[in-house]
Amino acid sequence: MMKAQLQFQFPEPGNWGKFILTAVFVDNNGFIKSRRFTQDDISQEQAETFKEVVTHIAVLSDEWKALQVWVRLEQVTVSPLPEEGEVFPESRDAVALTVEAVNARGGRRLFTSQDYSEFTMVDGAAVAFFNYFTTNNNDQ
Repeated sequence: MMKAQLQFQFPEPGNWGKFILTAVFVDNNGFIKSRRFTQDDISQEQAETFKEVVTHIAVLSDEWKALQVWVRLEQVTVSPLPEEGEVFPESRDAVALTVEAVNARGGRRLFTSQDYSEFTMVDGAAVAFFNYFTTNNNDQ
């Protein structure tokens, strides 16, 4: 079962300054809820983190423009830098993106982290951004 997801829609593909953010999450009673936000509803700090996410989406070629993005939280295994002694992999939260993009000829395509490794972010700010919209809004 999906616990939480963020969905971004870009009404003008390629224009990152205008978007609709929908947070989908399970509330404290087990019901699936959703909340919608626009670029005007998020704080300056959240906008900065959003810009970082956009840099990951922008790896698409100039031919493809993101129309919609689905964001979910996953557990990934990372190997710490080797130090003295044995090195054991650890599990961390990561934000994973699935991007629906369009091209000028009307084509549509989905891009995932298998296409672009940049679509999986272990960055703490991206995870905090995800958690802000999928947990703090449970009681509204």
